[in-house]
Amino acid sequence: MPSRNLTAAGIERIKPPRQGQCDYFDRGYPGLVMRVSYGGSRTWSYVFRLHGKLRRQTLGRWPGMSLAEARDKWRDAHKLVSQGESPMRRRPVAADSFAAVTVEWLKRDQAGNRTVADVKRVIERNAIPEWRDRLIGTIARRDVIELLDAVADRGAPITARRLHAYLHRLFRWSVGRGIIEANPMADLPKPGAEVKRDRVLTDAELAAVWKATEQLGWPFGPAIKLLILTGARRAEIGALRWSEIHGAEIRLEGFRTKNNEPHTIPLAAAAVEIIESLPRIGDGDIVFTVTGKTSISGWSKVKATLDVATTKTYGRALPNWRLHDLRRTCATGLQRLGASLQTIEAVLGHISGSRAGIVGVYQRHAFEAEKRQSLEAWARHLVSGNPAKVIPIKKARRGAQ
Repeated sequence: MPSRNLTAAGIERIKPPRQGQCDYFDRGYPGLVMRVSYGGSRTWSYVFRLHGKLRRQTLGRWPGMSLAEARDKWRDAHKLVSQGESPMRRRPVAADSFAAVTVEWLKRDQAGNRTVADVKRVIERNAIPEWRDRLIGTIARRDVIELLDAVADRGAPITARRLHAYLHRLFRWSVGRGIIEANPMADLPKPGAEVKRDRVLTDAELAAVWKATEQLGWPFGPAIKLLILTGARRAEIGALRWSEIHGAEIRLEGFRTKNNEPHTIPLAAAAVEIIESLPRIGDGDIVFTVTGKTSISGWSKVKATLDVATTKTYGRALPNWRLHDLRRTCATGLQRLGASLQTIEAVLGHISGSRAGIVGVYQRHAFEAEKRQSLEAWARHLVSGNPAKVIPIKKARRGAQ
């Protein structure tokens, strides 16, 4: 095999062979070779012996990769071989950047998480701009603290706490995959304290919101009315499908609920009346849609419009309330009307609280009749203002069908 002290000018003077290919080894750089084919292409390779086997690694094509760049690549590969490691199996540096690892983590660890979109949004808005191309292994504990402090200092303490949780899991997953040696967030406390909301709308406030939904019109007006009547989550109603409505109830499969458990939502007569009055847009299965192809979105803008309308109906602005407070208001209202804790949790689709642990394993009663009775009473209270009491359902006699 030809061996010479390769130079940039000398490479240009090398003539292609009449047939086949010819290797030119770079003297002083053992194993670094330029392969010249009869067609004129020139490719850099590294030929080395590891564990008794002769191997060849392609480094790049000339002139895209210059002589100096090829020698730099050779140095990195030669060092790995001298340590008994194959350069052909080493991960590209770009694959270990924070952004690249995050993409892999979302794909492999978070694919089954129904809130993966929220996780992705929080990380992309807060961490990616700071650490995008940085090797994840170089991110230290102090870097994380400074990032979390910056998010909290801009007035977003809850986002900072959630970012803490997401990053902690990402780093822990990276350790398990062998991407990093240690989790820089091990035993790192969350910033501040997350304030739990306890806002419950009064009957007068809820009545004002109910009236204000009339001004919203299709599709958000009836959607928010269903949130009030059912206590369901925004995503459960916002992405409702016609195929999920069965007479006087909504049946959600596990992938549509937060806890991944199937959930049945009884529909009071008032809720059924709203659904029966809804238009069917397009040939699709989506209930609340403008295009017929996608579910409604832009809830924050709608909330702002609803606030303006509510201020007119109520006489003044409702203080510090969110759409999710309608769910808490429903639960509180059911409690006032006499519904049991187990029934309220069944209405909300909760599997914690009274249905957690060993109780949840052996207590499989679904409280379907109690849920329906409670929501009917809640609807009567909302529509007529009549504080109808929930009458406890008598247990069925043994053997009764």
